[in-house]
Amino acid sequence: MTRHDRKPPKAYKDLEFLNSPDARVVRMIAEFLEPQRRFRMANIRDTIVMFGSARIRPRKETLARLRGIEAAIRRSRRPTKQLLTSLRDAEIQVEMSRYYEDAVELARLLTAWGKRYSSPRRFVICSGGGPGIMEAANKGAALAKGESIGLNISLPFEQSANAYVSPGLDFEFHYFFMRKLWFVYLAKALVVFPGGFGTMDELMEVLTLLQTTKVKKPMAVVMYGEEYWKKVLDFDALVLHGMITRDDLKLFRFMESPEDAFAYLKEFLTATYLKGNSNGA
Repeated sequence: MTRHDRKPPKAYKDLEFLNSPDARVVRMIAEFLEPQRRFRMANIRDTIVMFGSARIRPRKETLARLRGIEAAIRRSRRPTKQLLTSLRDAEIQVEMSRYYEDAVELARLLTAWGKRYSSPRRFVICSGGGPGIMEAANKGAALAKGESIGLNISLPFEQSANAYVSPGLDFEFHYFFMRKLWFVYLAKALVVFPGGFGTMDELMEVLTLLQTTKVKKPMAVVMYGEEYWKKVLDFDALVLHGMITRDDLKLFRFMESPEDAFAYLKEFLTATYLKGNSNGA
């Protein structure tokens, strides 16, 4: 074979090019088109998105850690400062674990209700695909024998997809902004459990899109755990200083129990997207 008989690879098969900075736009487009194709093939019309910290663990796990530390303190004649700090942290983790259990139950209730709409599939639970509250959301859907989505993100220190994401509905994103697009694109409701920077970033982006009407569809936003959210975010101060209006506070509502959150979301979704408007989008 002569040099002229060898053909160069086509651009869309050239891995060196596809992984280079020059093909960044191609990779961005792929992270939009590939999920779109899978959602279409799975006949998924819309979702209920559940956000929250990856660090909140199940109650059973946090109680076991607390009891282990308490036992170590009992064995110690003079507990170290580090051991006492671990005790305090373990007690907080047990307290926060209620949000994991509540997320499981809420996702279970929503999935059991949403399963009646199968063609197209409506109100499918969607999480970030990782541990913590994300795992709880996917676990609740699995307990109701329903499917759920995991929009995972490649990070240097976390996270792998949790075991409860449905096969074929697990996604791995590189770009945060494209992952957030898919959180919002199909969502008809958002439930935000306690979380840190990532959860707040996602929450604030959705509230901004709703406030500025860049998202024109009606979307229910539930902030789960009023005491936590009012402690870490002072919305009243934003109103007081003129940064937002009092009406902006109507973009979301606080909820304290899976049953109340389920009742509200069921009523909202039924009235907005089902009653007399089966094709609402």
